[in-house]
Amino acid sequence: MFHQAASLYHPVTQHQQRRVTRTIAVAGGKGGVGKTTVAVNLAMSLAMAGRDVMLLDADMGVANIDVQLGLTPSRHLGHLLEGKCALQDLIMPAQNGLKVIPGGSGVRRLAKMGNAEHAAVIRSFDDLIQPPDFLIVDTAAGVADNVAMFAAASDDVLIVVCDELASLTDAYALIKILAHDFGVRRFRIVANMVRQAADAKKLYEKLARVCGRFLDVALDYMGMVPHDEWLRQAIRRQGAVVDLWPSSRASAGFKQLAGAVDTWGEPAYPDLGRIAFFSGQSAPAAGW
Repeated sequence: MFHQAASLYHPVTQHQQRRVTRTIAVAGGKGGVGKTTVAVNLAMSLAMAGRDVMLLDADMGVANIDVQLGLTPSRHLGHLLEGKCALQDLIMPAQNGLKVIPGGSGVRRLAKMGNAEHAAVIRSFDDLIQPPDFLIVDTAAGVADNVAMFAAASDDVLIVVCDELASLTDAYALIKILAHDFGVRRFRIVANMVRQAADAKKLYEKLARVCGRFLDVALDYMGMVPHDEWLRQAIRRQGAVVDLWPSSRASAGFKQLAGAVDTWGEPAYPDLGRIAFFSGQSAPAAGW
């Protein structure tokens, strides 16, 4: 996978001074861990707190954020790659001022994107006239090239795990790839669909032990989102649970996670000239 890491590096052009955007990639290793639900509700929580937030559906070919939020996009990232529109033209307004960039579902070309096309999508964010405070990137399931590239191009990588052995093994595999091939050294961990805080902490400790034994990375525990029937109801209603049922247990978990984002501190990594979201900004992305 070395060629994939190499393709993320390019000379950074000088852009005029702009607001610095924090980019958070939400990843999960295996499917079914609730990664998209976490991305949607984290983004919505930040938007409800008054932040300017953009949510990118980077699950190419099987994107479903628009479905979860009841949106009907007329264009998607495939139109951007074909030169039929600019990134700005894809932005869709959602509840509470959240802005969504749809990935496109059932589009064969998007499902078969190569590294150059992934890089083109990442670079396109440099052209936004008004960058947001936060960009939340919902990556695809698994450890495929597009997952690693979008995650490595972000400031922070949030790994979602649940109480399944496959969830932990796949999360470890993704962390290993990002560490060895892309130089990412810090990962944030959130436990989803757990029954109590003790179970969430055990999941984190299991993953931290194996990573500490075999990888040179730092893992930070970001909390938990409990099993909650209101979350299922929100998905059926095509909305975010933090918006529809803000007093639910799941909403409390997402709001705590959103609040933790402000404690992460400013990125303080040297600029290595790599391709990254908003790489033209005055401060470099973290995780390098």
